[in-house]
Amino acid sequence: MPVTGQLLIGQSRVRGGHGEVHALAAATGEALAPSFGGAGPNDLERACALAESAFDRYREASLEQRAAFLESIASNILALGDELIERCMSETGLPRARLEGERGRTVGQLRLFAAVVRDGSFLEARIDPAQPERQPLPKVDLRLRQIAIGPVAVFGASNFPLAFSVAGGDTASALAAGCPVVVKAHSAHPGTSELVGQAIQQAVHSHGLPEGVFSLLFDAGRSIGQGLVADSRIKAVGFTGSRSGGVALMKIAAAREEPIPVYAEMSSINPVLLLANALAERGEAIAKAFVGSLTLGAGQFCTNPGLILAVDSPALRAFEAAAAAALKEAPAQTMLTPGIHASYCQGVERLLRHAEVDCLGQGGDDERYQARAALFATSAEAFMARTELREEVFGPASLIVRCTDAAQMKALLATLEGQLTIALHLSDDDHPQARELLPLLERKAGRLLVNGFGTGVEVGYAMVHGGPFPATSDTRTTSVGSLAIQRFLRPVSYQDLPQALLPQALRSDNPWQIPQRLNGERPR
Repeated sequence: MPVTGQLLIGQSRVRGGHGEVHALAAATGEALAPSFGGAGPNDLERACALAESAFDRYREASLEQRAAFLESIASNILALGDELIERCMSETGLPRARLEGERGRTVGQLRLFAAVVRDGSFLEARIDPAQPERQPLPKVDLRLRQIAIGPVAVFGASNFPLAFSVAGGDTASALAAGCPVVVKAHSAHPGTSELVGQAIQQAVHSHGLPEGVFSLLFDAGRSIGQGLVADSRIKAVGFTGSRSGGVALMKIAAAREEPIPVYAEMSSINPVLLLANALAERGEAIAKAFVGSLTLGAGQFCTNPGLILAVDSPALRAFEAAAAAALKEAPAQTMLTPGIHASYCQGVERLLRHAEVDCLGQGGDDERYQARAALFATSAEAFMARTELREEVFGPASLIVRCTDAAQMKALLATLEGQLTIALHLSDDDHPQARELLPLLERKAGRLLVNGFGTGVEVGYAMVHGGPFPATSDTRTTSVGSLAIQRFLRPVSYQDLPQALLPQALRSDNPWQIPQRLNGERPR
């Protein structure tokens, strides 16, 4: 499929007339053809109107039709082949192997949600049959199911051009729930976005679904993204990006006459705790694994290990030396955009100049738009006193905090904001300390892991990719894994409806053959 620079509004392809978006080659900053026309108010109006008109029909599509639709999107993305990978490599600077892996994850997410839809458990079908003879009062017939919340606005992420973008987890879970989706493409990879958008548009057509099930808009400024969140027909928002961007959208959504949820994944420094016995036993090995995680993908992961906590000791200083040595061998890597590169360099420079911070080492020499990895250290007293040391530096930079003892480490943890992940490196002899810390860590993060690092988010049924603010805007949810579908559903109860009027999921003959909870008993 050719990249045209056009908006995809329902089944139409139109040139936006409100400014232009230019893709840039990540390695050189040079403009890539073609230019992309920015959407205007009329384009936004049409996309939202089509989504609203498609909603009632799409949400009641059979589970099999919806599942097959998701699988077709996956197949269409794979059918794009090298055209998609090569365009994405140019726009993001990410290597082929990384993007092929991310494409596999994107396809896997779509197929996971197809399985979730077919199973039907996400509908939470519950039936409490009537008991007209009950005394002293008859019992009414009550039935409950989850229904789609309404059209959803999705904002593509910069750091995952496939898995968190046009057909990423937000879109896949919203479509699985029965919600039409309007995507605001990320300006860093518009060509990649259009190709994937075409794959979804094609699947909508081939399955005979209402055209408003999917639209893709480009925004030459911020007005379209803001207008999308403010539009009364949009009922929820999925966002992955900066803290400032997520909070701005939350404020718009909250100020609406009808406030709506914004499921924003934002800022996390993902603390790593090095407990004493593990550090003494295998500090060098942990250091090498840490540097591998820190520099993976030029550090442009939301679960990048940006903070190390440990009790100061000879073992910690040996860890620091090993990590610095490994970091020196790490080559500089091209970052996603010149803007992200500039922000990273500013963050590193801020730490280099900080009076309370030591630079332990940096990676290989960098070239234009490449990130040179960096490792710093400070005291627990300085970290707790200086709020600027807690700010995320998006890229391959991390800060070691030297604590005087285990009590100070725990006190410092208590002051941290919400996180996506917290990792503990421990041995059997560290279990008592870990057990003491776990209740606190559970309050601080959405995922706890042992003897590993948060980079690498498995897509499955037990994954949580979320956490207390500012990691996400709603600590009760996840943006990865099967539970992500719950963000875009709401419960509806039906009282004394005749069988002929009940939705398929709640009829007594159970035509969809889905799990139904009868009188509170779990379905078998």
